[in-house]
Amino acid sequence: MTNYNFRYATNPRDIKGYDTSELRNEFLIQELFIKNSIQLTYSMYDRLIVGGIMPVDKSLRLETIPYLKSENFLDRRELGIINVGDTGEVIVDGVKYVLNKKEALYVGQGSKEVIFSTLKGGQALFYINSAPAHKMFPTKKVSQKDAEIIQLGEEKFANKRILNKLIVNSIVETCQLQMGLTELLPGNVWNTMPAHTHNRRMEAYFYFDLEAGQTICHFMGEPQNTRHIFMQNNQAVLSPEWSIHSGAGTANYSFIWGMAGENLDYSDMDICAPNELK
Repeated sequence: MTNYNFRYATNPRDIKGYDTSELRNEFLIQELFIKNSIQLTYSMYDRLIVGGIMPVDKSLRLETIPYLKSENFLDRRELGIINVGDTGEVIVDGVKYVLNKKEALYVGQGSKEVIFSTLKGGQALFYINSAPAHKMFPTKKVSQKDAEIIQLGEEKFANKRILNKLIVNSIVETCQLQMGLTELLPGNVWNTMPAHTHNRRMEAYFYFDLEAGQTICHFMGEPQNTRHIFMQNNQAVLSPEWSIHSGAGTANYSFIWGMAGENLDYSDMDICAPNELK
């Protein structure tokens, strides 16, 4: 079963008047993993698709949706997959790829069939991002040993973390999609601080591995006019090009960042100093 919904892009002037419910309806993606289901959100922010796939006792095929107006999902798109559950399998046009937790798979434009399965004795959870593509690049698996790993932050600022670049142009050839995974170390709660914006690409955050009963406060909005959304485990949030994207949890956690836009330069960002945020 494939379920899908649509999100419009918003003007930064508009969200100044949004209440809590409006903010959550526009930007928060709450239910990503439903048994034997594919959950997709089509966003007008660079036409990124955010999704969750949970195959329990049967395999799930990635099917096209009406918004794409194409025979196959990837006729004019590329796809990034990161497994955040137990070991699973992805078959791309007959070729099998086994993904352990926190391993990624890039699937190039033009691939006809993508099938997701959970291996016996576990429960795979596949988080996906998809962006429009103009060229076909090879499908490629990215394991932890292939990742570009960066140590960030300091204990005294409660933001010590490990950034794993997975689907980025230094590792995988892509048209515009970029994805990575950041892990907060125990006792650290702030992500992406100092915060930043990047006008040439949007971003989506997916939070996971959060202890039961805890929460994450995701911050968004213009640097001088911020807003916040409280989030739970296995939820995602859309971040417009003009918005910061940062968060703090009541416990440590991991998150996946996915970006699409006209720019593949990871370091192209405008930093917002912590004491300048409002």
